[in-house]
Amino acid sequence: MNTFTLITALVTISALISYINNRFIKLPGTIGVIVVSLLLSVLILLTGKIFPDAFAFIKDLTNGIDFTGVLLDVMLGFLLFASALHFDVNKLREQRYPVLVLSTIGVVGSTFVFGFLLHYAAEMLHIDLPLIYCLLFGALISPTDPVAVLSILKKSKVPSSLETIIGGESLLNDGTGILLFVILKEVAEQSHAHVTLAHTAEVFAQEVFGGILLGVVSAIVAYQTMKRVDDFQIIVMVSLSMVMVISVLGAMLHVSIPLAAVSAGLILGNTSLGARQSEEMQHYFHNVWSLIDELLNTILFVMIGLQIVIMPYFSHYWLIGLLATLFVLIARALSITVPAAVLKRTLDMNYNSIAILVWAGLRGGISVALALSLPDSPYKETILSASYFVVLFSIIVQGLTLKKVVDRFA
Repeated sequence: MNTFTLITALVTISALISYINNRFIKLPGTIGVIVVSLLLSVLILLTGKIFPDAFAFIKDLTNGIDFTGVLLDVMLGFLLFASALHFDVNKLREQRYPVLVLSTIGVVGSTFVFGFLLHYAAEMLHIDLPLIYCLLFGALISPTDPVAVLSILKKSKVPSSLETIIGGESLLNDGTGILLFVILKEVAEQSHAHVTLAHTAEVFAQEVFGGILLGVVSAIVAYQTMKRVDDFQIIVMVSLSMVMVISVLGAMLHVSIPLAAVSAGLILGNTSLGARQSEEMQHYFHNVWSLIDELLNTILFVMIGLQIVIMPYFSHYWLIGLLATLFVLIARALSITVPAAVLKRTLDMNYNSIAILVWAGLRGGISVALALSLPDSPYKETILSASYFVVLFSIIVQGLTLKKVVDRFA
């Protein structure tokens, strides 16, 4: 398939799946989309021999999409900018301590707890999975996915303060996750690699501070351009161009595209646009980006659902997948509870809040994309399949039951 045919097929399938969910199944938007996508994928796998053309078409469509590249280098910038655009900076400032702790200490702690739990379980079950790959798995699965989290939070009645903590954490924890993933991936690729403190600081500065700097500079340039015109079309085009430039330069400079997009979104979302600084123009601007957010979210979750078609060994790893799902929840609970106990006065979180934070820590497409980017090894299929188990459980089960958990503990 050529590029235009791929896009046409993906958008058409997304529209059809959205229609089926809205008309018949009536599940919450993103959850319904991924459930219908999964059902479609399973149906195609089961009827592959009866309808070989349909199976070949979906397989060619999924194989033709570079899921990792499309998500991390293209879609993620738009999705995170749109999410950050609607984020209240003042509320984020009020909850800065729990957000910073969860997005740094929480991610590191979860990575190591998950990694060691999985390694010991693998040894007991005689599954060949070295510790370094268990930790690498922990690094890609521990950070909560901002796309999944924010899309589900829109439909859940989470208390305002907790919503800010959960959303802020998901937007900001990529820096820590990327740092761990890059370092552990390097160690996994080269067993003789020697990770020094200086190298760690260099990677951290380049990815995190470089990403934030790129986002701030891009937002300032875009804002200076926007405030000199009152043409809504130009303002929208400038914002689209800015996000595209962030994605391109971020990839070229090897800095964090997610953090750059979030930084730009937080700045432009809390300023007045246009020469007259019209509230009406600001309202329309936010509506346009809300539409972009919804469309890309739908396409992303359809892509996640269709990935099962190209996972031929998916059924071989159901046990490790179930264990990984359990260990992710245990690791997140410990990585929140321990800092909350140690920093009790600073964080001011009770048991009920911790329960909601644990269950609201959703994983999504970013984890799958990072798993796909792992170097070829005998362990890649195991990690990829188990990641998929965690993501599906997270979005479908945790997403559907989050409201009940909130009602129980809020």
